[in-house]
Amino acid sequence: MSEDAAPKKRRPIEVGAEAEPVKLGSMLLTVVEPRRGHEVAYNRWYERDHFYAGCMVGPYNFAGRRFVATAGLKALRDPDPSLITGEPSRGSYVSVYWVLQGYHDIWNRWALRQVNALHAAGRMFDQRDHVHTLLYTFCWEQRRDPDGVPVELALDHPYRGFVTVFIDRAEGITNEGLWEWLRTEHLPGLLPGTDADLVAAFTPIALEVDAPGDVPREAASDRRTLLLWFLKTPPEVAWEPVIAEHRRRLEASGKGTVVAALPFIPTIPGTDTYTDKLWAD
Repeated sequence: MSEDAAPKKRRPIEVGAEAEPVKLGSMLLTVVEPRRGHEVAYNRWYERDHFYAGCMVGPYNFAGRRFVATAGLKALRDPDPSLITGEPSRGSYVSVYWVLQGYHDIWNRWALRQVNALHAAGRMFDQRDHVHTLLYTFCWEQRRDPDGVPVELALDHPYRGFVTVFIDRAEGITNEGLWEWLRTEHLPGLLPGTDADLVAAFTPIALEVDAPGDVPREAASDRRTLLLWFLKTPPEVAWEPVIAEHRRRLEASGKGTVVAALPFIPTIPGTDTYTDKLWAD
C-alpha cells in the first residue's frame, strides 16, 4: 500500500458511555435549499453520503431523519415571509439528529472535526445553501397519550408529518413561564383528539467559531423555543385544527409569537421522490 493510500492516523476522541439510560440531550437541525437544477444530485449526495459521514457515524448520535417540503407544503408556511426561511420557497429539506444526553460536547468536537475533514477531502456539495443550521438543547416533551411514542423514538417512528414551530416568548415572560403554560394548559387542551402525537421543545445553542464557513452564524436567541410537532397524518390535514390553532391560542395568550411554522414530510430513502415537487414554478 502506498503512503498516499494508507489510512491517516487521527487524534482519538474519548468515547465512554457506560450504562446510562438512552435519553435525548441535544440535537442538530439543519434546513437546506438545493439550487435549482441540482436537486436530484443534492438529494443523492446527502442521503447516500453526508447523512452518514457527516453525522450518523459519530459518537452518541443515536438517531437521525430527513424530511422534505413540497411546494404545496410550503404554501402552508406561516408567517410569510418568516424570520427563519425568508421567502417560503426556501428550505426544501430539513435533517434532524438526536444526540445522547450528557455527551453533546464530545459529539460536537467530533462533528466539527469531521465536517472540516469532509470539506478538505472534497466530500461536500457546493450547489446548496444553508437556510437554518443550529444546535439545540432538548428541554421537554408532551405526548398526546401518556404511554405514546417517547421522543427518543420519534425519528424512527413512521410519522407522516413533521412541523418545526419557532416561538419567541413575549417581553416580560420567562422561558419557564411560557413552558408551564404550554405544558399544563395549552397543549393538554389542544392535543386530545387531534393528529398531533408528540411535541418536543428545544432551545438554541450557538455554533462554535470553527464551524464551516458556509454555515451562517445565527444568534442563539434566549427568547426562542423550538417546538417539533410529530403528526400521524400529512401536515395539510392537521394544519388548520392543530398548527394554525396553536398559533392563534399562543398569540391570544400574550405569551409568545410564532416566527415560523414549517411543515415537512419524511423523505423516502433510496429514491428521488419529491425532488420534482419542491417549487411551484
